[in-house]
Amino acid sequence: MARKALITGTTGQDGAYLAEFLLGKGYEVHGMVRRSSTENFERIAHLRGRVTLHQADLLDQLSIVELIQKVRPDEVYNLAAQSFVPTSWVQPLLTGEFTGLGVTRMLEGIRLVDRSIRFYQASSSEMFGAVREEPQNEHTPFWPRSPYGVAKVYGHWITVNYRESYGIFACSGILFNHESPLRGKEFVTRKITDAVARIKLGLQDKLRLGNLDAMRDWGFSGDYVRAMWLMLQQDQPDDYVVATGEKHSVREFVELAFQHVDLDWRDWVEVDPALFRPAEVNTLRGDASKARRVLGWEPTVSFPELVRMMVDADLARVRREERGQVRD
Repeated sequence: MARKALITGTTGQDGAYLAEFLLGKGYEVHGMVRRSSTENFERIAHLRGRVTLHQADLLDQLSIVELIQKVRPDEVYNLAAQSFVPTSWVQPLLTGEFTGLGVTRMLEGIRLVDRSIRFYQASSSEMFGAVREEPQNEHTPFWPRSPYGVAKVYGHWITVNYRESYGIFACSGILFNHESPLRGKEFVTRKITDAVARIKLGLQDKLRLGNLDAMRDWGFSGDYVRAMWLMLQQDQPDDYVVATGEKHSVREFVELAFQHVDLDWRDWVEVDPALFRPAEVNTLRGDASKARRVLGWEPTVSFPELVRMMVDADLARVRREERGQVRD
């Protein structure tokens, strides 16, 4: 009988890649979606009919318990969160509810319904914030620099707590930045590649960005969802950093993206002080040696390949939009 997986945040970037990956492994895949007048199913449109969607909400404990009782999954992947860092300053309480307490509600659901369910929590490199050491590994102290980062630290430690208190097979993946053509346009990488496509096609004349010197460890989302699955296949639950081990600046990302379409980025980019964060995370670089050693995980897409993949996908999408085939 096919194993069952329940994914929260299934309409997001990682949810879409993970759903496709698990279907390829023969899983019966269920996705949790919020009741919303603007719910966007675009990322999983090609999987409709293959993924069973259920309405529930991380803010509503009863809906989660009932969903877990109904689906009876073997594995739960908690990818849902308020995940855009700048929004966490505008809506810090909502971010705490979704990104922090939402994790507790998922774990409580498992504790109440079936403690044999394996649980994956999407932790984040933003928990390291003002980093104490480089590269960051599973033992690096957290120093979050945003309400999002603080909420993720709570979600991380409550996962450890339920593992140690109730014997639940609960893992946290401390994932460093991971991107793809499915990334939301509010994120800086996708904002860049979408703008490059529009500038190249004569539809936009400027790209406004904040801190070009911020350094990040960027990988490909499709690689990172494989690590999530591998964590839940081990004999013992544990926490793992997932990263490429390389860091690049926003400026490097911009340079490569414009270079790919034969443009000089300096002609098109303006730095806008309004886009700087109140408390900046200046540098992040992960040490995934434990994931490589224990899980046998390796990234397969390089930084330049990732940038080119995203620019090409946005060029194709913007051309389709211009022909009237796609509406945003």
